[in-house]
Amino acid sequence: LGVSVSSLYYKAKRESIDLEVKGLIETIMDSNPDYGHKRIALALKMNKKRILRVMKKYNLKPYRRRRKGLIKKKDINKPNSKYQNLIKDIAVVDKPNLVWASDFTYLKWQGRFLYLSTIIDIYGRNIVGFNLSNRHNKELVLGALENALTSNPKPSILHSDQGSEYDSQVYLGFCQTIGINISMSNKSSPWENSYQESFYSHFKVQLADINRFYDIAELIEEISKLIWYHNNERIHSVLKCPPKMYLESYYKKMGT
Repeated sequence: LGVSVSSLYYKAKRESIDLEVKGLIETIMDSNPDYGHKRIALALKMNKKRILRVMKKYNLKPYRRRRKGLIKKKDINKPNSKYQNLIKDIAVVDKPNLVWASDFTYLKWQGRFLYLSTIIDIYGRNIVGFNLSNRHNKELVLGALENALTSNPKPSILHSDQGSEYDSQVYLGFCQTIGINISMSNKSSPWENSYQESFYSHFKVQLADINRFYDIAELIEEISKLIWYHNNERIHSVLKCPPKMYLESYYKKMGT
């Protein structure tokens, strides 16, 4: 038939190896459904091109979730804030607690909305504080900031969008009193806070159907666990490791 025995053997062997790699990929995706081929390659310590080839071969796709915005009509129509985007001109954030970014998202639970506010340290991509509330107001975002400050030094810059929650005199006054420089994205420009956008996209995939929780305390516990997982175990595609490992490397270099 014009087909060599060695060629058939090679194809059979490659198919066997690919199936083995497929199984490893599926194991990673079971616990990390949003992982793309780059993160999976890092987790398995394998070549990313090989992982991508096997994923395409067996049609293995990460779960993607499009975040619905929380841009309100009154925020769109209001004039631009007097606060500038201070982080767009920073070439490199080279240490922890230099720049934090704050945002919030909604969670539909048991027929009503809850709002989760988080603060991320841009250097290590770690969540430093969070707050959950049934209202999206100044208390929601201020609570997340206060939570972050209980175990971290204040940042030099705190970035957010121009939502009314961040433009309140109580929130701004608190930041100014303790010496935090305010940075804000341009009006209705959520891509200027991409660090938080990225976090929420994979966080909601991991959280999955929250209606399985009938008690708010159980939901809060699960949110806490997922934030711990993000900080300590989840591989960040830019850092090539979990935030905790990246920060440990920084402090080791600094001798602290």
